[in-house]
Amino acid sequence: MSDRVSFDEFDEMNYPRPDRTDFDVLVEKALSRRAFMRGAGAAAVVLGAATALPRSVRAASSVSRLAFKPVAANTLDTVTVPEGFSWRPLVRWGDPLWSYGKDFDPATRGDAASQAMAFGDNNDGMEIFHHNGRTIMAVNNEYVNRDIIYGANASKKPETADDVAKGKAGHGVSIFELTNAGDGWSVVKDSPFNRRITADTPMAITGPARGHDLMKTTADPKGESSLGTWNNCGAGRTPWGTFLACEENFNGYFSSSNPDLVQTAAQQRYGVGIKDWGYAWATADERFDISKHPNEPNRAGYVVEIDPANPQSMPKKRTALGRFKHENAEIAIAANGQVVVYLGDDERGEFIYKFVSAGRYAAGGDNGDLLDDGQLYVAKFSDGGRGQWVALTPAATGMASKAEIAINTRQAASAVGATTMDRPEWVAVNPHKAEAYCCLTNNKNRGQKPNAGGDATPVGGPNPREGNPYGQIVRWVPDGADHGADGFAWDLFAIAGNPTQHTDAFAGSSNITADNMFNSPDGLKFDTRGLLWIQTDGNYSDKDAFAGQGNNQMLVADPETGEIKRFFVGPKQCEVTGLTWSADRRTIFVGIQHPGEKGDSHFPEGGDSVPRSAIIAVWRNDGATMV
Repeated sequence: MSDRVSFDEFDEMNYPRPDRTDFDVLVEKALSRRAFMRGAGAAAVVLGAATALPRSVRAASSVSRLAFKPVAANTLDTVTVPEGFSWRPLVRWGDPLWSYGKDFDPATRGDAASQAMAFGDNNDGMEIFHHNGRTIMAVNNEYVNRDIIYGANASKKPETADDVAKGKAGHGVSIFELTNAGDGWSVVKDSPFNRRITADTPMAITGPARGHDLMKTTADPKGESSLGTWNNCGAGRTPWGTFLACEENFNGYFSSSNPDLVQTAAQQRYGVGIKDWGYAWATADERFDISKHPNEPNRAGYVVEIDPANPQSMPKKRTALGRFKHENAEIAIAANGQVVVYLGDDERGEFIYKFVSAGRYAAGGDNGDLLDDGQLYVAKFSDGGRGQWVALTPAATGMASKAEIAINTRQAASAVGATTMDRPEWVAVNPHKAEAYCCLTNNKNRGQKPNAGGDATPVGGPNPREGNPYGQIVRWVPDGADHGADGFAWDLFAIAGNPTQHTDAFAGSSNITADNMFNSPDGLKFDTRGLLWIQTDGNYSDKDAFAGQGNNQMLVADPETGEIKRFFVGPKQCEVTGLTWSADRRTIFVGIQHPGEKGDSHFPEGGDSVPRSAIIAVWRNDGATMV
């Protein structure tokens, strides 16, 4: 299978959703709302729901806090930053992290041994940590571009066991030390903190699902340990200094040697089936064959906690945070000290979750197991700008135990009638006030098809457009300014669109113009000033409904005024994803994923070079702070 088929397309090709069925009546109830939304001012009216939320500033300030000249949209095969800024690559797929590793070979694209010693492919969520005066970066390596990593093969597919092992080594997490000797940041080869965590690294299973029958396999009859993490998308960091890697499209790696195998309902809900996404892992590693090991997929789809300061530590799969297609894990502290983790499930019509720890965070104390015990909630949004977190308990869901809820979280959320969302991606919490934002990246099935569990996807509430191609950003404020509260108020901070092509709701909200328009908001992160950075992973065709939007990009928004400016444009056919910054706030690090995923990029080297995912450093030429 070519890289040109996305994970979403793969799921829908192999596990098609039913057409409209008995939920038509719910869609019809939304027709009056949809008709209203077709008005030219409709999106602005939806944004106007923000007036229900307490804001310290309502009108745009006379002095913008976005102090840079915005970048124009473009389709160049390079990175574009504003005037007065510069950039350069920090680390690229295949760069060795140890001096005994091999330099990247564009002819062979390396082998399993070289990849195990090198930075992984398709970097995504990342964080920087500081330990005893050292700077350590942890980065997710979500997946590998098959057409590129296997480009030396005539088939451009894995053909040998070593090919499969190379692909597995390209996944996971890369951890490495950084230094800045005054001439810019670079990777410290051979640092004792450098580490590769791959699809074969031993993991501890913790939390309510540990030891449950659904977690037991031939290799692990106790259901307490597993091998590897893969398809890690967004990330998170804990106040106690650990990295949270979030497993997303884990289902695309399993297959069946029995073509007549009938999947269970649980496997179907998660898209686990007969075919994989083209990696052929089951041909060299039997645990990925669901006809032989049907419980193995139950051991993937979690948030993995990793201690970057302790290379000998074992990563832990925190099952209390639920099993689904995780984007990131955003942490806040409740008024009483409990740890709150916001989580999105990135599939059409899936849900937004919140975990609240049973224990309380203590600065400098022993917080190591706070993510193992607590209550998982799912969000219900009402049309009137109010919402409620519904606890996923055995009594509410009809499930036998917290363990079953942790393993089959989607089914639990469906059972309590959670609000189906337009692909919930990253969540970001404002560091200066109690509010959270979530990117709803797009949903072509909104108002047309149910989700994978048969839940209706009616038009309305935070999902106001049928067949939504552009996405939106929802914002909520917890009651009492306490992230531990059960209730919240919500609005839409921005509705992406194209005002040059539409005059109705698809033009976007009032803070979207021809100068800052974008589609498919994905990555989301606040900086120290309380400004919101938005990264996109959408349609880069630059034509028809997306004319003038160019390549994927990164924008900066002021939550107080709604102002949005484009700061950055990535190279051809990339996703811009992952963001962190140095301790002195003078350098930001940005991820460029899958440049040339359809064969039309040579980033970052240019010429006729092999395209390589990379992390780049961006700084102001005058040396001033950036975030």
